[in-house]
Amino acid sequence: MSSIKDHKGGAMRRTVLAVAAGAALMGTGAAMASVNVLETGSSLLYPLFNLWQPVYTKANSNVKLTTASTGSGTGQAQSMQGLAQIGASDAYLSNAQMKQHPSMLNIPLAISSQMVNYNVPGLNGKHIKLSGPVLADIYAGKVTMWDASAIAKLNPGVKLPHHRIIAVHRSDGSGDSFIFTQYLSKSTPWWSNKYGYGTTVSWAPVQGNIGAVGNPGMVDALKNNDYSIAYVGISYKKQINDAHLGEAELENRSGNFVLPDVRTVKAAAAAMVPKTPADQRISLIFAPGKYSYPIINYEYSLVDSHQPSKEMATTLRELLTWAISPAGGNAPHFMTAVNFVPLPPSVALQSATQIAKISH
Repeated sequence: MSSIKDHKGGAMRRTVLAVAAGAALMGTGAAMASVNVLETGSSLLYPLFNLWQPVYTKANSNVKLTTASTGSGTGQAQSMQGLAQIGASDAYLSNAQMKQHPSMLNIPLAISSQMVNYNVPGLNGKHIKLSGPVLADIYAGKVTMWDASAIAKLNPGVKLPHHRIIAVHRSDGSGDSFIFTQYLSKSTPWWSNKYGYGTTVSWAPVQGNIGAVGNPGMVDALKNNDYSIAYVGISYKKQINDAHLGEAELENRSGNFVLPDVRTVKAAAAAMVPKTPADQRISLIFAPGKYSYPIINYEYSLVDSHQPSKEMATTLRELLTWAISPAGGNAPHFMTAVNFVPLPPSVALQSATQIAKISH
């Protein structure tokens, strides 16, 4: 990632590429018994795994990779319970979860972001400006009309309709809820004190607000309800655009209003990536910086470091090593297809170190 300054970046990139090169050759080695790998969880990460699956399994015919979009909460639960080999999650495991399951690894695979979208007739072609505090007020039922003074103040000259806002939230355990409510918590102290953040949240019982399952459900809820607003993972940008829905400019920590794109996501990553700890559990939300987009995050693969067989341990190490490689799953054509940003070399090296811990 060119915007992240790291004098060791070239060496780290070469290290990751070397490790990945070995993994890429595995399909040409001695035949291995067929191994079934179940990936389940994040609907934000699901489109990327769906792109990876046919490419990887074609080169590695012994691996049967099954993908499922069930929400990050399910991805967390099933990976910790040993029901799935890979739990896909936009949220890292909490301290309490790690205490109960100390062998779990939280391995970033890429960097994603989240949009705030709306369906306001006549305004979907414009970028309405919104802030964390205003969004907190909307989801708490304190701001209920689109032409409320709090919204109008951020959008001078925009003719806002006098119509009730329908706020859509995830009803399933969701990493998107986790990162959205982190943005609200970090930008709005009272929200943090009253509601906090998590994959599940006790949403305020606001009349007319609705719940939806998965990012596809959020997009459908927006399409089917005029004057609605929702938070949607960036990998569903095509569906948002195809439905001609609006996308908000969000206020960042510097007070600027920005859209999620490669420049603003990389700017936020540049500020936060150097803080990534060895276990890689970190919030990238509300990063400092003039151009930083406020809702970005690592997309995590949750994997138990202790696998029931040598074959499964080897398969997972090779698959995940390929996934984080710029010559494999982090290749530009994969990242661009889902509007993700590849891992910086320093983070890829951290992920590779964690992947190496997977054993029988």
